[in-house]
Amino acid sequence: MPQRPDTLKNPGQELRIFRVRALLAVLVVVILTGLLTGRLAYLQIVQHDLYSTRSEKNRVRVEPLPPNRGLIYDRNGVLLAENRPTYNLTLVRERVDSLEETLALLVELLDLPQDDIEAFNVRSRQRQRPFQPALLMSDLSEDQIARLAVNRHRLPGVEVEAQLLRYYPDAEVMAHALGYVGRINAEELKTLDTGRYAGTHFIGKTGVERFYEEELHGQAGLRKVETNARGRVLRELGRTDPVPGKNLTLTLDKSMQALAYELMDGRRGSIVAIAPATGEILAMVSTPGFDSNQFVTGIDVASYRGLQEDLDLPLFNRAIRGHYPPGSTIKPFLALAGLIEGAITPNSTINDPGFYQLPNDSRRYRNWLRWGHGRVDMERSIAVSNNTYYYSLAHDLGIDKLHEQMSNFGFGQRVAHDVQGESAALMPSRDWKRARFNQPWYPGETLSVGIGQGYWQVTPLQLASATAALANQGRWVKPRIAMEIGGEPLARDLPDTLPDIQLDNEAWWDRVFSGMEKVLTGHEGTARRTGVGLEYRMGGKSGTAQVFSLGQDQRYNAAELEERLRDHALFMAFAPLEDPQIAVSVIVENAGGGSTHAAHLARAMTDAWLLDNEAPDIDEIKEELEADTAGVEGN
Repeated sequence: MPQRPDTLKNPGQELRIFRVRALLAVLVVVILTGLLTGRLAYLQIVQHDLYSTRSEKNRVRVEPLPPNRGLIYDRNGVLLAENRPTYNLTLVRERVDSLEETLALLVELLDLPQDDIEAFNVRSRQRQRPFQPALLMSDLSEDQIARLAVNRHRLPGVEVEAQLLRYYPDAEVMAHALGYVGRINAEELKTLDTGRYAGTHFIGKTGVERFYEEELHGQAGLRKVETNARGRVLRELGRTDPVPGKNLTLTLDKSMQALAYELMDGRRGSIVAIAPATGEILAMVSTPGFDSNQFVTGIDVASYRGLQEDLDLPLFNRAIRGHYPPGSTIKPFLALAGLIEGAITPNSTINDPGFYQLPNDSRRYRNWLRWGHGRVDMERSIAVSNNTYYYSLAHDLGIDKLHEQMSNFGFGQRVAHDVQGESAALMPSRDWKRARFNQPWYPGETLSVGIGQGYWQVTPLQLASATAALANQGRWVKPRIAMEIGGEPLARDLPDTLPDIQLDNEAWWDRVFSGMEKVLTGHEGTARRTGVGLEYRMGGKSGTAQVFSLGQDQRYNAAELEERLRDHALFMAFAPLEDPQIAVSVIVENAGGGSTHAAHLARAMTDAWLLDNEAPDIDEIKEELEADTAGVEGN
């Protein structure tokens, strides 16, 4: 039987293959459809809340609302620090497409000087919390705002926001006492409460602004806003208002502060005035000053470099950080130490030949009056500022008792309750010298301390505080600069660190005060020209602080020295004697004897406070200073 030929096609087999493949395709489609349907169901049903929230976040945003900073007033309600409306430029890095391109465009639009471009770029990269605006520039001009508004579509993530900016009406006069606020830096950002400081770009940097930062700042609020796809705010959905900072009333008197600044007339130095009974600081001036408003918005590089390189150091707060030998201003304190320790009585006398010699020592420690004052008792030693008397007293007391007694008046310690950055200066001792130089204490160094020279250093605030304690007849009251916070008076009974100073005989205070009064009214008083025409009883003491030491046979001649090598002039005073209302310390650098320049300024301050706050004639005081340049010999 013949075989059938092979066929090229097998329709049955092809049909079977097709059916299998079609079935597999349908199965795959069904599986994929099931998976897709399951995923959609999972996203829409199971994950509904999560993605609904995410979607809402793309449309709704929570923005912080910074609080208004508390205002600062003087004791009479005069505004010292206010908040003025301004416009700030901010940037949210997470919303910027290209940071480099955006910054380049901003620099072009704002027309920034070359020195400010680097600082501008640094601020844009400063560490910031996610989606929080970084402050690029403050106090925009109208022209800058207009340029940014026209180019708004090219600047995603960049906003111009209205905010209140700190402003100081009397910036130079109040700069060192008030301090200033400035931009929050990266280091500060690490330690700040993120909730409380949300949206805040400024923080207290120095002075009162820094010490009372917590009270002045307040608590940030927030608002919920609806935005479009580009992040622009469409409407506000809700808000929690911020809690503004508390207003602060200071003990400072603006008129006294302004008077002290004007009296210094641009010279380097400081004036501090305190109310002895309460410790309230009435004036605290350091000159030269500076415009603290420049630091609020961010001082430009050229201006800051100029302040740093200025030989007069305007940024340095001499009132609380300046270290000066107290000179003869400490002689009343040493007289009291001698009385307390029994080394002298008010009637103790010495014969002054114009110098003092230690036993078995040929060196002569000279009085400022080279031929001496003859017979000198305690009162006269203060009035004529006799050095020999205090060389002898210091030697009898020794450095250990001197250190103990002077420390009781606050020397060598931080004395104020709320003055930020105060220095303790230096009250030397044996232990201090051993630790500092690894050397013993020498008797001659005790004599130098006895006339306020050598290692002894004080600040103007410290000297004013000690003078106030003296005026209180030894009752210690801690100085303070704040009077009320949020309308609530501060407690007057502040914790003190020093004990009251006790004398066995209360009448001895009167004897010391009598010597201080004779400084101004006695016929030998070193500041008797300043005391002419006094309408109240005033006690004071002049001082002269050497800038460099003289050899044994050298004589001081100011005319032959450069101005910055001349002696510093000091004066401390309180008045009226029977009921002290004001204590003052004055230090004028390189002005010569304290009985002239510094004494006149102290008298002007007490006149202004005691004579119905009548401001003295500044021109008349300047004329007196010029006519009295030679002064009365003495220190």
